[in-house]
Amino acid sequence: MSTELTRDQLLHAYKVMRTIRAFEERLHTEFATGEIPGFVHLYAGEEASAAGVMAHLDDLDCIASTHRGHGHCIAKGVDVYGMMAEIYGKKTGVCGGKGGSMHIADLDKGMLGANGIVGAGAPLAAGAALAAKLKGNGRVAVVFFGDGGSNEGAVFEAMNLASIMNLPCLFIAENNGYAEATASKWSVACDHIADRAVGFGMPGVTVDGFDFFAVHEAAGEAVKRARAGEGPTLIEVKLSRYYGHFEGDAQTYRAPDEVKNIRETRDCLMQFRERTTRAGQLTTAQLDEIDQQVDKTIEDAVRRAKADPKPTAADLLTDVYVEYAA
Repeated sequence: MSTELTRDQLLHAYKVMRTIRAFEERLHTEFATGEIPGFVHLYAGEEASAAGVMAHLDDLDCIASTHRGHGHCIAKGVDVYGMMAEIYGKKTGVCGGKGGSMHIADLDKGMLGANGIVGAGAPLAAGAALAAKLKGNGRVAVVFFGDGGSNEGAVFEAMNLASIMNLPCLFIAENNGYAEATASKWSVACDHIADRAVGFGMPGVTVDGFDFFAVHEAAGEAVKRARAGEGPTLIEVKLSRYYGHFEGDAQTYRAPDEVKNIRETRDCLMQFRERTTRAGQLTTAQLDEIDQQVDKTIEDAVRRAKADPKPTAADLLTDVYVEYAA
């Protein structure tokens, strides 16, 4: 609940969401120039999910992401400049410019990686959760997947394993209504993805993904259970993406003014500002100051990333193998 969060925590949550939004909307503009290689899948509109979940984690907790992973990375604390350089394919990127948008990872932040394979993050998170359980270190692992990924066998197997072994693992289904261009109302047999939790012997809850506080509360309960050794939880976060499945997607499958109406009436940043200022917890001036700081950060990140060098031929065979000390 908002009453349980301090002013600094609220400011941090807003900054995370605002950074994600600014990062993604700037990428939307920059991608149109043709300077960014590869595919880009934007997270704009879904900020409350990443911010609400990650508020309960630290660098030692692990997450596994999706092809739409920028928001997860930012909320987990991955450096914004390093991410921008990575997306531009530059040597200064967090993965040396070799991963690009869909494969950003930062193990120092517990970010196991975005993933171009739908649903493939679930087994990774289950493995990280198993390691945490065996070590008894109180850590948790979280996997994000979409409504399309919710139908993948790897996700089912990971949920089953997590329940059987009572693993400290959270399964976060970000249901934005579409698996690429296929509506989840057509492709997902049940009304709520969270209802599937019963079949795996774990709690399941569906929350409003436009409401940071709803996500924060549900994730807090799940993380608390996991750290206490009470096993996994499935959380379905219902939300919407503001852009296409990928940059260049014409979105002809969406209703006219669908995104416009959501932006005007349900936007998570707008709701957060209204709720916290109305309650007297934050001021408009405080939030506006964050907006200005974030805009400067993104501008600097783009400028630096564009000027940075690309990887060279000498970098081609680095980072291929992992060497372990004897």
